[in-house]
Amino acid sequence: MAEALVSPILEQLTTIVAQQVQEKVNLVVGVKKQCDKLKSNLHDIQLVLEDADIKQVKYKAVSEWLDELKDSCYDMDDVLDEWSTAILRREMEEAEENTPSRLKIRCSFLGSPCFCFNQVVRRHDIALKIKEVSERLDDIAKRRSTYAFDQYRATDDPWRLTSTAFVDESRVIGRDVEKENVVSKLLAESSQDARDMNVISLVGLGGIGKTTLAQLAFNDSEVTAHFEKKIWVCVSDPFDEVRIAKAILEELEVRASDVVGLQSLLRRVSESIKGKRFLLVLDDVWTDNPGHWEQLKPSLSGCARGSRILVTTRKDDVATIMGTDHRINIEKLTNVGCSSIFNQVAFQDRSEDERERLTDIGHKIANKCEGLPLAAKVLGGLMQFKRTREDWECVLSSELWELEHVENKLFPLLLLSYYDLKYVVRRCFLYCAMFPKDYKMVKDELVKMWMAQGYLKETSSRDMEVVGEEYFQVLEARSFFQDIKTDEDEGMKFKMHHIVHDFAQYMTKNECLILDINTLEESTVETSIERVRHLSMMLSEESSFPGFIQKAKGLRSLLIKTIVPSHGAALPDLFKQLTCIRSLNLSGSSIKGIPKEVGELIHLRHLNLAHCNELESLPETMCDLCNLQSLDITQCGSLKELPKAIGKLIKLRHLRIYGSGVAFIPKGIERITCLRSLDRFVVCGGGENESKAANLRELKNLSHIGGSLNIQNLGGGIEDARDAAEAQLKNKKRLLCLELDFDGGEKTELQANEGSLIEALQPPSALENLIISRYGGMHFPNWMMTLSRLQELELVDCRNVGVLPPLGRLPNLEGLVLRLLKVRRLDAGFLGIEKDENASINEGEIARVTAFPKLKKLRIEGLDEVEEWDGIERRVGEEDATTASISIMPQRRELMIVNCPLLRALPDYVLAAPLQELHIGGCPNLRKRYRKEEMGEDRQKIFHIPNIDFYD
Repeated sequence: MAEALVSPILEQLTTIVAQQVQEKVNLVVGVKKQCDKLKSNLHDIQLVLEDADIKQVKYKAVSEWLDELKDSCYDMDDVLDEWSTAILRREMEEAEENTPSRLKIRCSFLGSPCFCFNQVVRRHDIALKIKEVSERLDDIAKRRSTYAFDQYRATDDPWRLTSTAFVDESRVIGRDVEKENVVSKLLAESSQDARDMNVISLVGLGGIGKTTLAQLAFNDSEVTAHFEKKIWVCVSDPFDEVRIAKAILEELEVRASDVVGLQSLLRRVSESIKGKRFLLVLDDVWTDNPGHWEQLKPSLSGCARGSRILVTTRKDDVATIMGTDHRINIEKLTNVGCSSIFNQVAFQDRSEDERERLTDIGHKIANKCEGLPLAAKVLGGLMQFKRTREDWECVLSSELWELEHVENKLFPLLLLSYYDLKYVVRRCFLYCAMFPKDYKMVKDELVKMWMAQGYLKETSSRDMEVVGEEYFQVLEARSFFQDIKTDEDEGMKFKMHHIVHDFAQYMTKNECLILDINTLEESTVETSIERVRHLSMMLSEESSFPGFIQKAKGLRSLLIKTIVPSHGAALPDLFKQLTCIRSLNLSGSSIKGIPKEVGELIHLRHLNLAHCNELESLPETMCDLCNLQSLDITQCGSLKELPKAIGKLIKLRHLRIYGSGVAFIPKGIERITCLRSLDRFVVCGGGENESKAANLRELKNLSHIGGSLNIQNLGGGIEDARDAAEAQLKNKKRLLCLELDFDGGEKTELQANEGSLIEALQPPSALENLIISRYGGMHFPNWMMTLSRLQELELVDCRNVGVLPPLGRLPNLEGLVLRLLKVRRLDAGFLGIEKDENASINEGEIARVTAFPKLKKLRIEGLDEVEEWDGIERRVGEEDATTASISIMPQRRELMIVNCPLLRALPDYVLAAPLQELHIGGCPNLRKRYRKEEMGEDRQKIFHIPNIDFYD
């Protein structure tokens, strides 16, 4: 872990000193000597860090030595970042003045205050800080000989994941009997004198499979049919009655956002389950305070007889406090069961020869899992990438198995997996200890936070984001992350198993801190707040803002959930004190503004303000954050403008504004050439903002932007085809998703030629997703049919287009949406198989085609003028060898047709196998023709489709 701090400092120190010498900027007397001495000590320390990192678990003195080293490295990192920021600001000011730097009067670095440093640092400040840290590190380096460390130089390049294999979570081994037992208890009839609601508790060690067993029972088909309502709540620690009550209401699909206070929430819970037979799972309960459960319990008492509460816990006392009617002790798996789980992962994709060579030693390793499924899974993930028998024997004989003082029996095997990671990946894993248990992390957000801390090293061929993705894959493959799901808006989300989270916190005792409603007083915090580097605070609406947080002056990450307007008053003083902060997450807060003091956070690289619905303004001082890498204001609906000088954020890589109220992009965006993602560009519609707004031309220099880009209000301003062509979208090779949203209003003479405008917005040929909405032209752009990799296409509210292009020729199209179009016919031209009158080939050759070869989902909505959907037989005659060679939508799985009132029938090829889902709504002719209940004439044509839905 310390290695991840030392290496970047050495690199940064070398770079900065070399830059100063190259630019002939005089260093303060003695600083060059101090820097050379500092580098020498860090190199010596670096040689023993791998051994020290391993020995710290066993020897407290080594752990304390490493803590001192990390504190000094953090301080040195801050000083060097301050130094490099001063250099960057000077360069920016020189560029703004547009005066050749060689003609400027060079001021000595850290000499008398002068304009080129913008008075950020005073005379000798940084020099003194370097000297102080250097002296501390000198003492630390001398003491390393005390611990007889072995020298080992870790490689700089991280282990690269070449392939991954994940075990299906549903493939649970050795729990069939326990599952039947739990299900029988859930379904058992209650006696007349029994309570309406019974409590069943699953009790067992951490990692033994309690949650998995509860999930199996929860999703059992008989259980699902038996209960009217099923509710799953992950309780964890602390037992927060307000959060639990809200979670119950959300599971019941009852609105809880307008309910304030615990009593009101519990009253709503009681009303929602009254008279219903429900199953409530309370997973991972820790509290042994009866008062917590007693507050929640009465709200559940009005349920119907046969209701059940299923509790999972590690603690016997919890089962007693919860008033358990049936207690089920979850026993350890047999060695055979553990071996089966271990083998599933460890021997994935191995040859039979490898299996035979390693099976015997694999059994020995699996036997060390002590019957815990999580242990078998984690160990299997470790061994999956060990190729030789020697590697396997090294794991089996590791001294880490003999550790006796660790807090959990699983920790030794987690340490084996942990130390098998390269140091840069270890640091990324341990950073996750700052999040609360059961916190749903978002992969893209986490990678940005890793970037902000300097954990990801960029190379000429790989961006930091790519490196972060690789590290994530490593940790995922080793089972450090679980419950991985993809969210449509936020991308991949995941959690850490409780044991893995405990382990991460065990390894970061003094660095990561989580404060909740029960630990908001300084007296309740075990860790010295001055030493905390990464902090999460879970506040309630009733709690006051903990002022003692200002003592954490070395804080680098701050995540605060539930900030109400009254808490916002604490932010100015907080920003003045926490000047080392690199990652700040205030998402979901109720604050109306960000204080101007944010400009003093010169180290800040990641700022998340997403879903701050009441946020109205951002201060201009935010543009002083020249190190800022990512800014997220998605769904900030009250925010109308970005700071005018946003172009000064020259290191910004990610700007997310989708769903915000931002009406235009300020001029100067073209200067931010580091941008990797810009999810929305709003074309100014003229008026008072016209002089402040960026033109489409400013996209030209943003050649690195990728992912998704939504260009809004096209045709609504003074942009023309020349401006659009200057944007050079086709050169943005990383762009995968593009949405072209026109203004949809009445056109003036200058605005009317949207056809030439859209032609000039040609995207790269590798585009995968395209949406065109409210387009007023007569024809779709010619470049649309050149997008050979296009997978998803949506054409929405393009009311002047009368004929569709031959979309069936797009070879990789998997999803197609046609909504609110004025086309009158879907024919062979739409399929792309119409006869070319000028072609010198016979009809048989024309017919040998596949239309929509990969299309899986087709949605047609609001085509209110379409009467005919032609079958191919209308163009090429009766069924014969020619028509038989035509394949149309061979992979189609889902068809939805909505609000097409004139459409009379569907061609046979549309209804043919392998269609799995058919949804028809607002189509009276189709309903009459195909619905069984209507005795439709063609109802037999859809009998083979498994899922059919007709609705008005």
